[in-house]
Amino acid sequence: MATETGVGGAGSGETLPSVGDAELDGLVRQWMAWDKTEATRGVLKQLVLDKNVDEIRSRLGQRMAFGTAGLRSRMGMGFSQMNDLTILQTAQGFLRYLQKTFPDLQKTGLVIGYDSRHNSQRFAQLTAGIFLHAEVPVFLFSKICPTPYVPYSVLHLGCSAGVMVTASHNPKEDNGYKVYWSNGSQITSPHDKGIASSIDANLEPWPTSWDVSICEQSPLCQDPMDRITKAYYQDIQNYCCHRENNQKTSVKFTYTAMHGVGYQFEVQAFQAFSLPSVIPVEEQIIPDPEFPTVKFPNPEEGKSALDLSMQTAEKHGSSVILANDPDADRLAVAEKQNGSWKVFTGNELGALLGWWAWQCWRQKNPDKDAKDVWMIASTVSSKILRAIAIKESFNFEVRIATVNLEMSYKLGGFMYGTNVLDKDGISASVVMAEMTCWLASQNISLTQQLGRIFETHNSYYICHDPPTITKMFERMRNWDGKTGQYPSSCGPYKIKHIRDLTAGYDNSKPDNKPVLPTSKASQMITFSFENGCVATLRTSGTEPKIKYYTEMCLPPGTGGSPESVAAELHAMVETMVKELLQPEVNGLIARSG
Repeated sequence: MATETGVGGAGSGETLPSVGDAELDGLVRQWMAWDKTEATRGVLKQLVLDKNVDEIRSRLGQRMAFGTAGLRSRMGMGFSQMNDLTILQTAQGFLRYLQKTFPDLQKTGLVIGYDSRHNSQRFAQLTAGIFLHAEVPVFLFSKICPTPYVPYSVLHLGCSAGVMVTASHNPKEDNGYKVYWSNGSQITSPHDKGIASSIDANLEPWPTSWDVSICEQSPLCQDPMDRITKAYYQDIQNYCCHRENNQKTSVKFTYTAMHGVGYQFEVQAFQAFSLPSVIPVEEQIIPDPEFPTVKFPNPEEGKSALDLSMQTAEKHGSSVILANDPDADRLAVAEKQNGSWKVFTGNELGALLGWWAWQCWRQKNPDKDAKDVWMIASTVSSKILRAIAIKESFNFEVRIATVNLEMSYKLGGFMYGTNVLDKDGISASVVMAEMTCWLASQNISLTQQLGRIFETHNSYYICHDPPTITKMFERMRNWDGKTGQYPSSCGPYKIKHIRDLTAGYDNSKPDNKPVLPTSKASQMITFSFENGCVATLRTSGTEPKIKYYTEMCLPPGTGGSPESVAAELHAMVETMVKELLQPEVNGLIARSG
């Protein structure tokens, strides 16, 4: 006879039948006791009645992992998904961790923003309520805002931390919870582990946790929207170098927000730079959590995601497309050249923005030593800026650091200056627009300038192709069956240095210890070859893939045409795939993009 699982935690007195698994029955009781949202309670009830054990185990059997990027998952019932209960648990743990870390938290407070996805405002209010009941000041945006507003606000308002509820460019079913530290940047280790432990220690909702009415009643809850908007656009004007040229340009820009938050903020950015108004992609400028015109709301998908933008641009005679992802922290750019559209890669945009940052800095500081100028890229971004830095005598690093920056970038995301210490698609887009207008005044296109950068600073080519399996890294660390020995060559190509951020090894350093953060949670090995090629192999953070990034970057003046370097890089990629990844042995399926 089936036993009964009592679920009276919400005061209903109802019972549900056992699913035949004592551990799952306990998780069902726990969920029904803690969750007060009828929609998610109803989902679990139906799963229990249907005896859908596999689905119950999938949703309740494991929790979302909190990491340096916070949380990101599908919205729905269960400890493994984004919902009211898991947000409350996360906020409770985050509050307790901040209380232990910042004795003045009740003075400094917290910033909370949210995008236009389903449930984003609700999750933001639930978080705010947790902190307000603890008498912590909360700066809760009253309307949707771009992700860059939150790290900017943390610094501008002097807060201890910030939360942005967003899943960026993920599918519509997802949402996320991104956390910023008091320095205005995304959290780093060990704070992610400390917050995760604190969440686990505060899973049961507190008596006041479900009360969000305090968000409207408490004097500790303030709306920073007007204050931050005014300050943000005043600050980004520091990056405007050619206002007079902006005012008279004939370049037409088409803009898409990908159904996200960006349009109104992009309009204000163009006004701040005295640029002509953008031509909006009407079907995509109104925030819509259903993302009805795109399967994946990610402008980095290329031409498939920019189809409507190209149609709009063609209709209005516009030669340049600017595209933000739904939370406006990333930027994609396309330019029409010789009758066809070129969609720039993230690395190409990084090269253009880095070149422009240097040009503008040197224009403002014609006689100043560049020893304090820095440009920074992530571990998998192109190193074209290194070649520019060598020629121009400024600093370039691949690291996570808090230094005085002109520009830094990660694939698809750009941090131009230091107003926002994270990716900022709004400032990057308006700076890109000003650059485009200035180049146009010199009768130079973006594509032509990109070619000039490569010709001036190095011969360069990128090949990026993610496989789908992750089992060969230990083989690379124990080459030829010898424990702890990495390969010294790959085919005929000699390896100069190896950096393994999973194992904490870097033989380019005197003590063999990397300066970059290490983590056993993901795989990442970088091989630097004697001929100038750099190859990074890493596991994807969101998909069951191994991705590899390769580039050939020759020092300025060493010769070699782009064609010859591209040919050598192509040959090296084939060799590395064959020897390191062994697609036939491992059953890998090649995919591009």
